[in-house]
Amino acid sequence: MPVNFSGPNPAELFPIAGVRIGVAEAGIRKVNRKDLTVVLLDSGASVGGVFTQNRFCAAPVQVCREHLTKAAQNGPGIRAIVINTGNANAGTGNDGLERSIRTCATLAKHLNIATEQVLPFSTGVIMEQLPIERIEAGLPAALADANEANWLRAAEGIMTTDTVPKAFGKQIMIGNSRVSITGISKGAGMIRPNMATMLGFMATDARVSQQVIHQLALELAEGSFNRVTVDGDTSTNDSFVVIASNKADHPAIETLASHEGQLLKAAMLDVARQLAQAIVRDGEGATKFITVCVQGGKTSQECRQVAYAIAHSPLVKTAFYASDPNLGRILAAVGYAGIEDLDQTHIELYLDDVHVAHQGGRHPAYREEDGQRVMRQSEITVRVLLGRGEAEDVVWTCDFSHDYVTINADYRS
Repeated sequence: MPVNFSGPNPAELFPIAGVRIGVAEAGIRKVNRKDLTVVLLDSGASVGGVFTQNRFCAAPVQVCREHLTKAAQNGPGIRAIVINTGNANAGTGNDGLERSIRTCATLAKHLNIATEQVLPFSTGVIMEQLPIERIEAGLPAALADANEANWLRAAEGIMTTDTVPKAFGKQIMIGNSRVSITGISKGAGMIRPNMATMLGFMATDARVSQQVIHQLALELAEGSFNRVTVDGDTSTNDSFVVIASNKADHPAIETLASHEGQLLKAAMLDVARQLAQAIVRDGEGATKFITVCVQGGKTSQECRQVAYAIAHSPLVKTAFYASDPNLGRILAAVGYAGIEDLDQTHIELYLDDVHVAHQGGRHPAYREEDGQRVMRQSEITVRVLLGRGEAEDVVWTCDFSHDYVTINADYRS
């Protein structure tokens, strides 16, 4: 089970005016499970996206980038999203591209819109042919199911090795208008930004111009999904999409620097962080949720560099699983993070409130039983002070357990 997360609260998943969702069982890889989801958008919605930086990106990622580029260049707006689980359509060459485009074309025909107004997403096993016929056969049922209240069903429909659906929502006031925000994500393994196998979809009825929506997606990803790691593997299919249906009754947000822009960004970032942290809490086999905070760097980038070195280390992660305060592993990770002029005599290390290392060596007052006490907790904060400046950054990760190996060894069976 996920670390201190039992699943969404349906009462906090707010319908978004102008966004309807339908879910079906298409038998893409397994029978009797939700595996095909459509998201239908009213005309006039603004849509932005952020995608994996893996150069071996999946066919749907390539198609999404092209369709969003056309929309940003005053082409027809995005009107639909189609998501399948069970098959990543990655490592499939030109055949995969053709099948991804055909998926868009089939849904577009049902909706009487252009093919480039559809964004396709896939997640699942890599290097297997996308079963396009099953997707096409399942689309009518997904369309018939479409309504504004299906966010929880959608969160269930995009799961792969996830043990629980991940969905959060929030409402705020912009002027005199109540604005709703709801988002879903999936992911448990193959998680390492930029992006992190994850899929994330967030919608709001706020009025946001198409010129602003892409920047909003970038900044939300940077503050949330690009701060998580489970195993250090950057997926071929990572995607995060932000939708503004533009149905709320307030003036359009034309810049994120405005008061209204900052209000909306802060609220959506809160939801995005909950979605991102839920992925880590549900990391394959995870038993502990770990916050790695690095302070006192020259830049936030070098702080994050150190944080990821710690968070990616199998030796660190297995020590946390065993509640073994073998904390020299953390100092070793700090040292190989790649900061060439790092002075180890300035390094301070804390586990929650326990001061472990002082000026690069064991703190005189540190006792191993204190370190073990913290490491037995289900939620732990690792704090490193570099003594180089004023910058700081944070990364969220989990431990490595025996179950991580079991889950990934059995994934295709």
